[in-house]
Amino acid sequence: MNRILLFSALIGALGLAPAAAQAYPHKAVTVVVPYAAGGPTDKVARDLVDSLRKQLPRTTFLIEHTPGAGGTTGVSKVARAPNDGHTVLLAHIGMATAPWMYKNLKYQVQDDFEYLGLITEVPMTLVGRPGLPPSDVADLTRWIVANKGKVNLANAGNGSASHLCGLLLQQALKVRLTTVPFSGTGPAMAAMLGDQVDLMCDQTTNTTPQIESGTIKAYGVTSESRMTHSPTLAKLPTLKESGLRGMQITIWHGLYAPKGTPASVVDRLNQMIRAVLADPAFVKSQHAVGAVVVKDARMGGAEHKRFVEAETARWGRVIKASGQALTN
Repeated sequence: MNRILLFSALIGALGLAPAAAQAYPHKAVTVVVPYAAGGPTDKVARDLVDSLRKQLPRTTFLIEHTPGAGGTTGVSKVARAPNDGHTVLLAHIGMATAPWMYKNLKYQVQDDFEYLGLITEVPMTLVGRPGLPPSDVADLTRWIVANKGKVNLANAGNGSASHLCGLLLQQALKVRLTTVPFSGTGPAMAAMLGDQVDLMCDQTTNTTPQIESGTIKAYGVTSESRMTHSPTLAKLPTLKESGLRGMQITIWHGLYAPKGTPASVVDRLNQMIRAVLADPAFVKSQHAVGAVVVKDARMGGAEHKRFVEAETARWGRVIKASGQALTN
């Protein structure tokens, strides 16, 4: 009887072996976005998932928005997720700034994730409410000086991309503006459209439709050169050429998996990312809103991680100089 039981156990184990070694992905893949739906990162996520679904039509890809605490709630959730590759994180520049903005993070950016590759870089735009008097950056600078103490600057909350760009703007202008944090990009833009706030920095993925329709005033982009691949943004000068130095910033987006995800799964995820970045439909969708699709070595995990390390050091200097580091 013992031999029969042993034989049955071996057969059972052999029967389970194929299931244990199923090719990845073998169930739904969830892309966690640590920001609210409808924002710039959500646009990248939706286009990314559309491309992934074309690659793997039999696999279900889901987007899960987990906003809170400047994006750190969602990032923390992925750090604790099962490391089987079926939960991944799409995050932006906040990965490099959170260590300086929050003292009590529940994760270590460099140690708790497998880096899968950068996807896009999105410039920011400096925009103003519809009724703002200045017509260009030179006029805007004079107007801000003349109205010192009365000008306000909206952002999507502490640690957001718009907050970071606003810090650079104030350093470039050498003035302190009254900052008005909102719970996200959507509410901040709504307040601007209603002439309730004066200025805001925001990603081109969010501002391009408004600029195109003429419902907000656009003063310039934060890229090194003009956005010639976007018919709408090509007309805008860079803030650098308009005289605002130190305003070069792009909001990059990358994918991450929990630490310990098997190397074979990490490799497969990187292959999937590279296929997305080569997808003409994905490239076109990003170019339409001013984003630049990454095509260099940062598509790989090692260079992605080195890039984030350099960005973390850079933003540490900016945030310390602003005196706005958080202490929670």
